[in-house]
Amino acid sequence: MPDALELLKSRRSVKPREMTGPGPSPAELDTILTIGARVPDHGKIVPWRFIVFEDDGRLRAGDVIARVFAAKNPEATAELIDAERRRLADAPTVVGVVVGARPHPKVPDWEQELSAAASAMSIVLAANALGYAANWLTGWAAFDRDVLTGLGLKDNEKLVGFIYIGRAARAAEDRPRPALADIVSRF
Repeated sequence: MPDALELLKSRRSVKPREMTGPGPSPAELDTILTIGARVPDHGKIVPWRFIVFEDDGRLRAGDVIARVFAAKNPEATAELIDAERRRLADAPTVVGVVVGARPHPKVPDWEQELSAAASAMSIVLAANALGYAANWLTGWAAFDRDVLTGLGLKDNEKLVGFIYIGRAARAAEDRPRPALADIVSRF
């Protein structure tokens, strides 16, 4: 297991199409999701939940996405519709992070959404710590109400994102990172 600071300093996103299997074992996925649930959650509201897409579940979810895409884009080619059908198929495991803010007198919706975002990032980091590649993505399907309903989300729920988890088929390239002098100020 890598040193925590080195892991945080070297974390990179790997494109799902550059992932291969196998994905996490059931025990590893339980560890990843347990860590995802161990985030700041003021009021102990638990405003988030997870949907795991594995095996043919990724393809069934892809069918939902493709149907919605085709209905909303009648001019779409069969190739584009098929690409949407394969949207979740590149990585062996995909975790949907869902937020459903709950009314609370001291914890506004925004704070609950931030808790869910922290959960998503913790899932990414936990997967990386176990030696997997991970990527947190959204895309149009994450914001489309018909897709969300088709994936089982309730009317008050949103999708924070899809976390793709697999093995890197090749070494991930880093991207330029901001210089601290450009992003840090002191008050």
